[in-house]
Amino acid sequence: MSQPRQIAPGATYLLTRRVMRRHFLLRPDAAINQLLVYALAVSARRFGIEVHALCAMSTHLHLVVTDVQGVLPRFLQFYHRLVALGTKVLRQWEGPVWDHEATSVVQLVTQAAVVEKIAYVLANPVAAGLVRRASEWPGVKVDVDDLGRGVLHALRPSAYLNPKNPQWVEQATLSLALPPTIEQENAEAFRLQVAAELERQEAQAHAEVEQRGRRFSDAERASEISPYERATSFEELGARNPTFAVGRNQGDAWRTATAAVRAFRVSYRTALQQWCAGVRDAIFPVGTWWMRTFHGARVNDATLAA
Repeated sequence: MSQPRQIAPGATYLLTRRVMRRHFLLRPDAAINQLLVYALAVSARRFGIEVHALCAMSTHLHLVVTDVQGVLPRFLQFYHRLVALGTKVLRQWEGPVWDHEATSVVQLVTQAAVVEKIAYVLANPVAAGLVRRASEWPGVKVDVDDLGRGVLHALRPSAYLNPKNPQWVEQATLSLALPPTIEQENAEAFRLQVAAELERQEAQAHAEVEQRGRRFSDAERASEISPYERATSFEELGARNPTFAVGRNQGDAWRTATAAVRAFRVSYRTALQQWCAGVRDAIFPVGTWWMRTFHGARVNDATLAA
């Protein structure tokens, strides 16, 4: 049985979703880039999601977002379905697009974690040895200078979406938001922090590529590879999927976050045991989503208000 996950309004997350069997279905090209941006813009507006950073690799997607209204599962379902259906049309793909594993959802509980994970998202093509600098990646991405002030635009893709349906606007725009922990007057300092961390991660990737005796590929090759090929690099199976991140050297924050996760799970299981025993007024802890949404369970909203 999977662990219960707390979905609380205002939380910031690193989200990762992988393509089935590591096919290059999201290989960067004009049509796929258009689909990814349009679908994200429409989905984020529909569910009140604030997008901070993103990078679309050929085999997976990375997003850093804030779930303002506490509806992250709804957003993920809608966005990933939209991308999958559009990709099936664009690639003439008959099988499933997404891997059977659930989306990786990592809550970023400190500013240090936000800085590190945004840099991680931007550095992903470099870490994969595909380009020497993050700015060279031809897929959908955010540059450091765009954090908190950039705007992405996309016309409605002709694939899958019915132009007569009013929910599919002709052009969708997505304004990139600052993370909620960053005040506007501190935006430039935040971008400098991300830039420094990105530079550190790029340097680390360069050292690792050199150590392995390999060379970086290039953006042109990434755009020309067949979407039906698969990645052959080693990937550990069954790796742990963290619930949260606090950043380096944040021991106190890690202990606090760990205690909060454990307390939520204990409270959730206690309420679930009562529910299964027929106690329909059992009170679940704040952040309970599935039981509240699909079974009408009571949730202790007083905790959230406090």
